Amino acid sequence: MKYYLAPSILSADFKHLGDDILTVRKCGAQYLHFDVMDGMFVPSISFGVPVLKSIRPLTDMFYDVHLMVQDPERYIDAFADAGADGITVHAEACRHLDRTLDQIHERGIRTGVALNPATPLSVLEYVYDKVDMFLLMTVNPGFGGQKLIPATLEKITRLRQIIEERDLRADLEVDGGVNTETITSVLDAGANVLVAGSSVFSGDITSRYRALEAYLRERNSE
Repeated sequence: MKYYLAPSILSADFKHLGDDILTVRKCGAQYLHFDVMDGMFVPSISFGVPVLKSIRPLTDMFYDVHLMVQDPERYIDAFADAGADGITVHAEACRHLDRTLDQIHERGIRTGVALNPATPLSVLEYVYDKVDMFLLMTVNPGFGGQKLIPATLEKITRLRQIIEERDLRADLEVDGGVNTETITSVLDAGANVLVAGSSVFSGDITSRYRALEAYLRERNSE
């Protein structure tokens, strides 16, 4: 199993967004995370298709689009056209999750399903075989800089068990409160893709990224 750090541009400096992205790429980042918010599914509004389209030419990184929006099927084609490599939708926001995952796959990109902290894993029961990456929120979505909810660690562990029991070839991503104090617990619980926003983009990006990446490098060498 490979471990990856996915810096979230939600916490980047948008005055220098291109420079911030190139900095994490030079540090070795292979994933870039896009937290798209609509002000309906979550309280905040972030950014949309034009931002993704404008920065797509910058790097060959995996553009990991996380749609925190109501009825995300409305936007899949637009984000796919803009250059998304993977699109993650919230089970809570989809009227027909199965159909939405098919729509993503039809565009030839990776599918993801996200669950809020209080959403049970049982909602995934009939779509496991259609998911390329599961995303467990370890904070309530909508704002950056929140602290990880400890109870979500048990949920990560249980989903990792399910992935292995079913022999699924899917990644397990976590989003929320990942920093140098929590990263070991998150990795031990079973996650292999870690979204990090303020813990990377607040301050010296290079040193902050490398401080987190050191934990993943150790796991990848085992």
